[in-house]
Amino acid sequence: MSLFDQILGAIDNPSQQASPNQLGEILSTVQQLSNNANTDPSTIQSVLSVVGSYARSALQQKRANEGEQQTQAFVNQFGGTQPSNQAVQLLFGAPQIQQIVQEVERRTGLSSGTIQAMLPILVPIVLKFLQTGSSTTPSQGSNPVLNTFLDADGDGDVDIADALGMAGRYFGQ
Repeated sequence: MSLFDQILGAIDNPSQQASPNQLGEILSTVQQLSNNANTDPSTIQSVLSVVGSYARSALQQKRANEGEQQTQAFVNQFGGTQPSNQAVQLLFGAPQIQQIVQEVERRTGLSSGTIQAMLPILVPIVLKFLQTGSSTTPSQGSNPVLNTFLDADGDGDVDIADALGMAGRYFGQ
């Protein structure tokens, strides 16, 4: 099942946090970021794709080292639409942040300063997107959206930017 299918399933499941309003808020924040950075949405989609890929690796490592419950707690704590430097610092080390900036700069032509200013907005957005599969009862069950994202086999099937784009089309945004 694809990441987008998991999100649609979470929207239809009253015991999971996903809602059309939550996805609308995420999509709106991404659109505002695009407007504020004077870039087209496809550029932001490229940035999200890179950030999502690095977030997957970092969260996979967190899950391997600290367990599924701690990883879910991290996603729940730092997922949101408000900027968070702390989320960036705790998820990525300085070398990873530099790699992200360089890769985004190479792919999009955005300046490193613009990219660094975007990270505290985009990382919580990625985490909020993954949070959609969380149970509405905090201590119950795993998060199928997060698990689908983390269990991807690296073949490119699971891409945050693609899933957000599909959500935008699905909800007419």
